Amino acid sequence: MKSKKLSEAIIKTFKNNGFVLSEPDVLLDSEYIIERSGEKFRSSMLTFESEDGKIMCLRPDLTVASCINYLQKKTSSKIYYSGQAYRRSNNKGSNFINDQLGIEILGSKNQTQDDFKVISTILNSVKKIKNKKIQVKVGDISLFKNLINALDMPERWRLRLIRHFWRPDYFEELLKRLEKNTDIDAVTFDSDKKRFYEMTKIEKDKIIAGRTVSEILKRFDKKIKDPRSFSDGKKIVRIIKSFLKINCQLSKLDKKLLDFAKNNNLKKNIFKDFKSIQNLKKLNQEVNFISNFGRDVEYYTGIVFEVFAGKKEIARGGRYDDLLKSLGAKKNIPAVGAAINLKNI
Repeated sequence: MKSKKLSEAIIKTFKNNGFVLSEPDVLLDSEYIIERSGEKFRSSMLTFESEDGKIMCLRPDLTVASCINYLQKKTSSKIYYSGQAYRRSNNKGSNFINDQLGIEILGSKNQTQDDFKVISTILNSVKKIKNKKIQVKVGDISLFKNLINALDMPERWRLRLIRHFWRPDYFEELLKRLEKNTDIDAVTFDSDKKRFYEMTKIEKDKIIAGRTVSEILKRFDKKIKDPRSFSDGKKIVRIIKSFLKINCQLSKLDKKLLDFAKNNNLKKNIFKDFKSIQNLKKLNQEVNFISNFGRDVEYYTGIVFEVFAGKKEIARGGRYDDLLKSLGAKKNIPAVGAAINLKNI
């Protein structure tokens, strides 16, 4: 690790807050990860073939590795880890070995309380070792989902926008298509029907890209039953873009969201479930809310945050309630966690 003394100071704070050491395996079955989490890790994984012909990889991420460890070995649900992750980067000069030091609450039973616990623990850890001004940026993926579900649009567009929110460039392309309603054609419709029919022949419990065939069939069923005509694309896009411009101090967020709902003729209560964000007002810390934030990691489902010291990001984390199911759990297991970037401290 970069600094033994630095790591020990952080780990002491983790332990004092009730987190227990987890030591996930360094070697993982690469197909296990790809089959359950999709292709997002494939390009960055460092893989090799074992003696028995199985494709293995060095753990690309300690959150994912810790989740697998939790599912396979029934470890404590409130954990911390200290180790290295190994993955390729598109940035020239970047080291493929990444020191990671973080905490996770797996099987989170109280979302508001646990989100606050993770963020406050991370802040307490870094405040002891940094003299620069600490800044916190937060977003909440669930607020975007609430907005999309409240808007009057075909189901296929809801599915697309929510699924691809984490891919900003492609998401912008989708908004352009929605604005012009360019996907309404017989070829797309017939293709969906054909794929639906082919899927019905596959075993329903089989997992493909993190979802069972049964779940995929339900999604396709909604798509092919969805009405093909839609004329309010421009209005919907305008509302979405307006929401994604919200950027304010946390103390002003309630009014911002109420004004947004009123100006766009939406129900006042569409953003009622953001207690985790509101609860951060208890932090002795200035927090900035950005609606268009936390979109670079696919598995986040709720609150997301980054901690900065000056201009350097020193920690990041968020809620990921769907990840453990994609890694093999029988049902969704609520979870939240964060990691500290030792390179920037």
